[in-house]
Amino acid sequence: MSEQADNRAPYAQIAAHYAELITSGELVPGSLLPSIKNLAQEWKVSTATAEKALRKLRTEGLVRGIHGIGTEVLDRPSPMSSGSQRQDRGRRSGSSWGSGERSDSHQAAVVSAPADVAGALDIAPGSEVIRRRRVYRDRHGIVAHSTSWIPVRYGRLIPQLMESDRLTGGTSLQLIAQATGHPITHRIDTASARLLTPEDARLLELDPAHPPTEPVVVMTAKFVDSESNVVEYGVDLGGPGRTWRTESEVTP
Repeated sequence: MSEQADNRAPYAQIAAHYAELITSGELVPGSLLPSIKNLAQEWKVSTATAEKALRKLRTEGLVRGIHGIGTEVLDRPSPMSSGSQRQDRGRRSGSSWGSGERSDSHQAAVVSAPADVAGALDIAPGSEVIRRRRVYRDRHGIVAHSTSWIPVRYGRLIPQLMESDRLTGGTSLQLIAQATGHPITHRIDTASARLLTPEDARLLELDPAHPPTEPVVVMTAKFVDSESNVVEYGVDLGGPGRTWRTESEVTP
């Protein structure tokens, strides 16, 4: 775990703390959060800051305000993360997991690059490429099936990229940057939706013969280093019912 200081605003730190408790299941649906006054006292902040933290949690769909009662925890699946959001988390903490998430079913293999992957990695179709797969889950089930496609030359530098285990010592991007001396400087994200194919359903541990009829979110992320090398192309297939959301500050 990183020991870097948390430079987020106090309200964001408070909201993140309770978001972790909620998504991990430590605070169960129906639980009540502390009042604005109690939050302010506990965190040594103003009531305005405490109120802003609760408002952020409401905006994220994790809680609701009940007049005369307080702020209640809701039971809703958390949204999936983009590649850039996972990269940001990995840089801060050394782990790409979201709040309450875990990963399993780690698999790695050297395979021939499909045409779309070859195009994204700027290599010839059929070239050898490392395919790393894992499943992100939270207490509601599968958040996303994630595949990272990495040029095989990086596997020669970092053998564990080709092993079917959770990486140690950092994320794949951190390990590649450390081994090459070239930091990751650029990333390109896309988001779309599509109906599940039988293969998609299998990856999401669903019945391939009867996949859900609603579309799912598909997110891709391409990462480029300081020498303009594409070092990784990621594809996240969202579980049914999962959404993607992002948030940013708006300056008046």
